[in-house]
Amino acid sequence: MGRILALTGGVGGAKLALGLSQILAPDELLFAVNTGDDFEHLGLHISPDLDSLTYALSQQNNTETGWGRAGESWNFIETLGALGGEAWFRLGDKDLALHTARTQMLRSGATLSQASAAITQSMGIEHTVAPMSDSPVRTIVHSDQGDLAFQHYFVREGCGPKVSGFSFDGIANAELNPLIREWLADCDGVIICPSNPFVSVDPMLHLDGFGEALKSLPVIAVSPIVGGIAIKGPAAKMMHELNMPATALAVADHYQGLIDGFVVDQTDAALVEQFNVPTISTPSVMVTLQDRIDLARTCVSFLASLSSN
Repeated sequence: MGRILALTGGVGGAKLALGLSQILAPDELLFAVNTGDDFEHLGLHISPDLDSLTYALSQQNNTETGWGRAGESWNFIETLGALGGEAWFRLGDKDLALHTARTQMLRSGATLSQASAAITQSMGIEHTVAPMSDSPVRTIVHSDQGDLAFQHYFVREGCGPKVSGFSFDGIANAELNPLIREWLADCDGVIICPSNPFVSVDPMLHLDGFGEALKSLPVIAVSPIVGGIAIKGPAAKMMHELNMPATALAVADHYQGLIDGFVVDQTDAALVEQFNVPTISTPSVMVTLQDRIDLARTCVSFLASLSSN
């Protein structure tokens, strides 16, 4: 159906992204990736969502842990912990090499987009993986334990604190990545992957002009909530704490005014008539590569049907 922009962040989004990459050519698909999760740790620039997507697209993701890179060893982090260093953020040895390469490129004057392009190309990825911005944006979680940097909330505290809201440091001065802006000028539709709407998608939508630009295009979103449960991550817990029902319907309401269609899992098929936008149900829990491809085909077909109306 022409050129598609996919918004993604986290492991769940990366699963659908891989499926999309299997059926759409590099000139038909661009990935806009959340960088609100980025942080500086042990002197390194770490981009968890960029890395999740990079490992997924290169099919080098770690299926044992559900995050990180396949075939990892943990000598560095275990030794660091034994020395009394900060070992709460589990960096594998291979993962560490990627962070080091990225950090060196950034310190030499490269943009995050340029560093990401170099890394993805070296790993055999042909599709463009575009950070949402080359300017730093940092997601802050407001909680009953104070304001926490996202990785402190997510990893160090294990998503334990009760959340009351989110803010995005640096968002007022951050510009949308020019790669994404140029793609939008000749784009036929947008797919929001099944990523956390609050901390993976909202940072992108808060970039100046991005949300408005999307309103001129057909947009569909895939629910990260299946049968009241988040398949991966703390989305359902966050929704409860924000006094929202942890349902696919509440996710669609969160995107109200932006989306033209919504995709829910077959588990939630009975809810389809309750949505305010055209909604389809389909198997959306992605275990195998074929699951990813099947969901991708369904999403592209659904988006095309909305575009032709």
